[in-house]
Parts: sequence; structure tokens; C-alpha cells
Amino acid sequence: MTYHPVPYRPARLPDAEALARAAALRQQMETRRSVRMFSPDPVPERAVLDAIAVASTAPSGAHQQPWTFVLVSDPQVRRRIREAAEAEERVSYDGRLGDEWLDALRPLGTDAVKPHLTDAPYLIVVFQQRFALDDDGGVRKHYYVDESVGIAVGMLLTSLHVAGLAALTHTPSPMRFLGELLGRPRNEKAFAVIPVGYPADDCVVPDLRRKPLDEVLVRI
Repeated sequence: MTYHPVPYRPARLPDAEALARAAALRQQMETRRSVRMFSPDPVPERAVLDAIAVASTAPSGAHQQPWTFVLVSDPQVRRRIREAAEAEERVSYDGRLGDEWLDALRPLGTDAVKPHLTDAPYLIVVFQQRFALDDDGGVRKHYYVDESVGIAVGMLLTSLHVAGLAALTHTPSPMRFLGELLGRPRNEKAFAVIPVGYPADDCVVPDLRRKPLDEVLVRI
């Protein structure tokens, strides 16, 4: 493929409208939390599909779009994912993580039991395409895969929250079992499992503090 530029002329918002939109989004995103207690109530699939579509607009290295989103609603598949994930998590919490990592996790109240994988009506399993497979069996390298997929997941979480849905970034380690369970090709590596749904009526989350802007912003 060769470079082929096309015009790009997005509408420029008036300052007042731009500021209002930015402030409204910031206020909305301040309420986002990682949820581990989900209601089994159904959610509109269209909202989930739209969020995935938004995620797929993320920038990527050389515009290779090295991601696959597997949407899992089948209860039996979600059960198998939970069983495999909890088997890995038990090994991790029994010592594989190490004391320092376990100490860092303690304020979150997590353990090897992962009910969110079966309680949430949807799981989005995100895979990163480490390389491309051509139709003739050839292989083409992908660039900046971790960065590209990470940005896409961030946009996915934002879109889900804006749609009024709760989500969690779950990364059981190792995650090789996900590719095997879901029949993914050899060029794909699991990046994250994201349960999606509504919070349970008795949902609780850790009492955490986010760093204020002046702790994360450096002006030069």
C-alpha cells in the first residue's frame, strides 16, 4: 500500500461547548469503578457492540489494528473460562505472585474466586494479534502491539461506562487457556478478560483514592 492522503476537516467546537463537554466527561468518568459484583440481569447487546466498535477506532502502530474482541455470552463457555481462570489464580495466590504483589493486591480485597466471570452476562476477551497471517500462510510483523491494544481497551472501558455499564479488567496469568478455549489462531495472544453488565444490588467496591490532577500532571 502507498501513502494516499485524504482531506480531514472536523468541525471546530466553540470554546464554551468544548469546555462543557470536557467537564461533563471528566465528571462522568470520575464515577467509573472496577466492579467485581455483577447482576445477572441482561444488558442491551447493541450498547456492548457499539462500545467494541468505538474501541476499534483506537490508533494503532502502522494502522495495523492488531486486536480481536471475542464477545462471550454462552453460560457454558463462561463457566469453562471461570474454571480455568480460577485454577490459575489459585496457583498465583498460593505463592506464584510473590509477597510484594500480594501485599499490593490486599487493599482490593481480591482472591482466587472469580464469580464475575459467570455472573456478568457478557465477557469481552481481548486478544492482541502479535503478527498477521496472510491467506497463503505467510507472516507479517505487527508493530507497537501492546501500546495499540492497551489504548483500545482504555477506549472500550470508557465507552462501556458512558453507556451506563460496569466492567472489570481481569488478567489471569498465564492466559494461554483463553486462546485454547475460544479457538483463536496462533497469532493471537490473550490480553484481558472484561466482564460487562450492571452492578449487583449489593455491590461494593474498595474505598480507594485517585491521584488528583496536580499529582499526575507536569507542566513545562
